[in-house]
Amino acid sequence: MSQGDVAGKTFFGHPRGLATLFFTEMWERFSYYGMRALLVLFMTASVEKGGFGFEDGLAGSIYGLYTAGVYFAALLGGWIADRLIGQRKSVFYGGVIIAAGHFTMAIGTEASFYLGLVFIVIGTGLLKPNVSTIVGDLYEQGDARRDAGFSIFYMGINVGAALGPLACGYFAESESWGWHYGFGLAGVGMVLGLIQYKLTERHLGDCGVTPKSQEASEEGGGKTNTTLALILVGLAIAYVVILQLAGVVSLGSVEGFANATKHIILALTVAYFAFLFTAGGLNRGEIKRVILILVLFFGSVLFWSGFEQAGSSLNLFTKYFTDRSFGDQDIPVSWFQSINPIFIILLAPFFGAMWIHLARKNLEPSSPLKFAFGLIFLGLGFAVVAWAAKLAADEQVGPMWLVLTYLLHTTGELCLSPVGLSTITKLSPKRYVGQMMGIWFVGTALGNLMAGLLATDFDFSAIEKAETAQTTITASIEADKEAGKAPTLTPELVKKVDEKLVSQIDPAVRDGTDIVAFQTAIETVAKKEKDAAIEEMPGIFWSVVYTTIGAGLILLVVGGPLGKLAQGLDKSQPPSDSDPPEDKS
Repeated sequence: MSQGDVAGKTFFGHPRGLATLFFTEMWERFSYYGMRALLVLFMTASVEKGGFGFEDGLAGSIYGLYTAGVYFAALLGGWIADRLIGQRKSVFYGGVIIAAGHFTMAIGTEASFYLGLVFIVIGTGLLKPNVSTIVGDLYEQGDARRDAGFSIFYMGINVGAALGPLACGYFAESESWGWHYGFGLAGVGMVLGLIQYKLTERHLGDCGVTPKSQEASEEGGGKTNTTLALILVGLAIAYVVILQLAGVVSLGSVEGFANATKHIILALTVAYFAFLFTAGGLNRGEIKRVILILVLFFGSVLFWSGFEQAGSSLNLFTKYFTDRSFGDQDIPVSWFQSINPIFIILLAPFFGAMWIHLARKNLEPSSPLKFAFGLIFLGLGFAVVAWAAKLAADEQVGPMWLVLTYLLHTTGELCLSPVGLSTITKLSPKRYVGQMMGIWFVGTALGNLMAGLLATDFDFSAIEKAETAQTTITASIEADKEAGKAPTLTPELVKKVDEKLVSQIDPAVRDGTDIVAFQTAIETVAKKEKDAAIEEMPGIFWSVVYTTIGAGLILLVVGGPLGKLAQGLDKSQPPSDSDPPEDKS
């Protein structure tokens, strides 16, 4: 009997504790993806509409730093659980901090917003890696149910990821409620997960109670790992200081800090692999395998930098350029973020069966080829939205363009994501497996950060500001009419309109009293700004298409030779293995 088979109770033939972890993770993903769907929309919404009115560049940078921070925190959270408090306490404390983060964001001030994001990053770092570890601990070594158990567990992830945007988005984008109710609902979801976790925790038996520090200390190498980490961090910081002095980066803004963080991660990666190749004591076979890991590392970075546009630039494309009308209502923008997890739920069993079928016929693609397919499908998805962006110059496009985009992106995800961690564990030199796992998560963090930085190339903020200006002017006209006065332009009204828009208006109109002329001038400037944004948009999307498909085609060409570098490497695992396609955060 496994550690999780307590009192003979089972969950679909699995240890009863799997249900505890299933619902804990479902509610955690509900809160994470529910808030993620709102994040950029809230930051870019005007103050009049309850948002912060941030420029797209600032919002994209914050989004990238936040999503990257989740992966960095997971490294620290795993270490804390292994060395200090154990997985069970890490999951509970992490959930408490996550809930506190969502409720803090719901307060509505900028200070509480940033503090809430920090809380969520820390809490997710504690909960996310350790809840999956406990799932594995429910089963004894060699238990045939283990892979199926992870499949059930990851189904819970996608159920939560699908429901979160639907529920939180409904409240956040409703005129009757507002953004802060959406953030608050995400916190309520996490609280529900914590309640059921504590009520059913007994079904976990002894799993995750004690830290694994004794095993780590017996293996040794902790001092060496710490020293190496300190050296690499020191070199990365010195590198950024040099870039700051040279004027390449600027730490005086959020955008500058995000850009500097990108350089830090790149410097850490280059320094680490340079250490391995020069002083890591690798033999020729290990060097070849590490080369393959390096290639897949950058393939992963490229994939996630495009895939994570879903929460940033594609979210804004949905808002401004997609016809979301359904009867006399508009579909909430955030609901489109549920498309990917729904497709995962529908397609993952098919892909799992397909890989198994191909493996039996000795036709399953190698890991590099699966990465190539993932990048190509990602690029095809962006080709669809790039074409839609061109059509959006005339009128809003139908929602099926985005549905097709997300279908192609999900297909790419199902090709690429399952082979990540399983390939790393098989290719890595045994003495460096832990470090390689860490560097792989660093690569995922880099991909998420670059996704945010890529989103800064888009500029939709003028559209939001123009809509707000028109609403403000119209309200002033109506107020004057109700008061029995002729509508008049006043200096106070001009100050309420975005300064960038006003600066482009003829001074004679701006300083006059003709409010109708002022409104017409604002409309003209807004159209000019919108046309400029639309004109740039397809080109940015096409650049992603060329980069991802180009990289995928290169991997297709060299995939055979790269696969041979991994001599002795088993065929990649189906999606039910330890690195599921849907477990993105």
